[in-house]
Parts: sequence; structure tokens; C-alpha cells
Amino acid sequence: MAWQQAAAEIRARLAPWPSDKTAPHWRLHAQTPVSAGTGDVIWWPLAPQGAPGTAASVQIDVWRAAGAVVLCSHALANGQVQDTLYTHDVIYRVAGADDPAFFPAFAAFLDGGFAPHDALVLARAWRTDGSHARPEDADTLGAWPSVLETFPTVLGQVPSPGRFPACPSRLGLYPVLPDADWCERMADLQVSTVQLRIKDPAHPALRSEIERTVAAGRRVTRDSAWFINDHWREAAQANAYGVHLGQEDMAALTADEVATLFASGMRLGISTHGYYEILAAHHFRPSYLAVGAVFPTTTKVIATAPQGLAKLARYVKLIAPHYPLVAIGGIDAANLAQVLDTGVGCTAVVRAVTEADDVAAAVQGMQKEFARRSVA
Repeated sequence: MAWQQAAAEIRARLAPWPSDKTAPHWRLHAQTPVSAGTGDVIWWPLAPQGAPGTAASVQIDVWRAAGAVVLCSHALANGQVQDTLYTHDVIYRVAGADDPAFFPAFAAFLDGGFAPHDALVLARAWRTDGSHARPEDADTLGAWPSVLETFPTVLGQVPSPGRFPACPSRLGLYPVLPDADWCERMADLQVSTVQLRIKDPAHPALRSEIERTVAAGRRVTRDSAWFINDHWREAAQANAYGVHLGQEDMAALTADEVATLFASGMRLGISTHGYYEILAAHHFRPSYLAVGAVFPTTTKVIATAPQGLAKLARYVKLIAPHYPLVAIGGIDAANLAQVLDTGVGCTAVVRAVTEADDVAAAVQGMQKEFARRSVA
């Protein structure tokens, strides 16, 4: 009952936070249940040695097969703790500071509609002394965790070779386009930030498309920051400014490949879809982070639900002091002003450009919205 009361108090301190009626409802167990299935989250603290024994591993597998989520935590040295979160098909591991309010905070973020892996890292960021939040944000975000240094570290990733080169802090309008012809049109309009996105690795003209895009980017005379999606080896051969990789693509790279990418001198952007993935990307110290999808989108199949403006505003507070932030997913001229109201300095757009009746007018109209805010 004390934990329930503490969770309710933390939930209240997160206000204003919109309720998501479509989010799953979780039953959080602090004691071992007789049975568990979909919708159950079981917290199972372990002895200091950390690794579950054979019987415990079998029990975890049984719960996972039934659809339950299992969180195993064990103490490390110097007040640190390691968490292993088992879902039906994924295992997440993080390490961070222990805090007496962790468990009720975990309950509060689950109640707020967050997936267990995102609720876990938010709860590990929570501090009883309030150091996880900035006082100047209290009126708008309550005690929402926004200090990156209090968040845990994602474990199990290949080493980071260092911080990737910087790019402009506010990348502005960011068209993501399907071929070099479109990119060359953006160069004619002097668009500073562009991405070539060709998903087919067997595209017969891939190298030519990349080379033409790189050449077009060099025609932009101010703050040119042009990126190639996915094909980082070909981009490096073409001396591209930067590359953009998805979360899965980044995770698939070996340590040697990450080192080779870093040695190329290219800028790196990484896609993220929530707090856990933000921390996974932060491990590699990229040039920028992209978050989304902000709104529903038809241009890409994304497993996570649309993030919405409330989450985006909180991502801005967390990320912007450290990296340029790119909002992506369903953004167009009609909702651009709402997106920029969150404080984000860059929005990726696709159909807002490629399906515009007047491409030049659409681009210039959205650029004016950015310019208006930079003057203000």
C-alpha cells in the first residue's frame, strides 16, 4: 500500500501528462505470482551475484512464453544496479543508480502508458532528491525526468569510438527524398538539410544516385548538411557529409564497422522511437538524434505507436542540450507550427514535399515558419 501511494504521488508530479486510453494496462507484481500472462510485469530482485539460477531461468522462460514481462534487478558496487528486462521476444539490459523510489516510479510510468523498457529507464532516471528534473521546467513538465546524466546506460552494445563530428544545432526543414532527381531540386532551392533514402541495397544505380546527391549538396551555399540513408560504405566512398542509420541498422554493426564509420569523418544521425532507444543511440555519441513517428505515417512501417506532441516536448528537454534533434513522421505544413511549438529545431518531411502541387512554394512556406521562429 505504501508503494501504491508513492506511485500515485509520482504520477501526480508528472502532470500535465495526457492519458492514453489506447495504451496497454499493466499489472505490476512485487511478489512472485502463482501464474502470469499478458499484461503482467513481474519484478524479481536477485541476489548480488545477479545471474538467475537454472530453476529461475526456467520460470522466466515460462512467464515469457505466456506473454508476461519479467524484470530482474541486482545490486552492483557503489550504489549502482543492473536491470534485465525480459519481454516475449526481446531482452533489455541497463545499469544505473539505485534509488528508493524506483519501484513506485516504474509503476507510475507504466501507468502513464509507456512500454516496459521505456518505463524502466525513466524510473531508473528518477531521483528522490529531484535532481532528475530541471526547476525551470516545473510549470510545464512537472517533475518529468529531463537530465540525461541521471538516466541509466544501455548494456551489451559494441564500444563507441568517440563523438561523431558536429552538425548545425538547428537543422531546420529536412526533406527525406527517394532519388537524386528530387535531391537536385532541393539544391536548386538551396535547402540546407536533405536526406537521400533508397532502401533497396540492390538498386542498380545506387552509387550514381549517391554521387549525384553528394554533388548536389555541395551546390548549397549555406549550412549544407546532406545525408545518405543506410548505405554508409557507399556514402563514405562518395565523400558524403553524413549518413543516417536506423536503430536496427546501427545495432547490426560490428565494433570494427563502427570504428570504420567513425574514421570516415562523416556525420551520423540515428533514428529512435522512445527513451530506451534514445539511450542506445546516445552510447555512440552521434551528430544528431531523430525521434518519431510524431504522427501516424504511411511512408514507413513502425512497430511503436505515434509519439505525439507531449512526448516530443519532453524529448526536446532531454536531448536538445546534447544533440540536434530531428522530429519525423507525419509532419506537414498543416501541423508544422504545432511541432515547432515543442522547441524542436528540425523536422523531417516526406510527402509534404514529394506530393506538393507546387514544390517550391511548399518548401519556401515551411522554411518561412522556421525563419519566423528564429527571429522571434
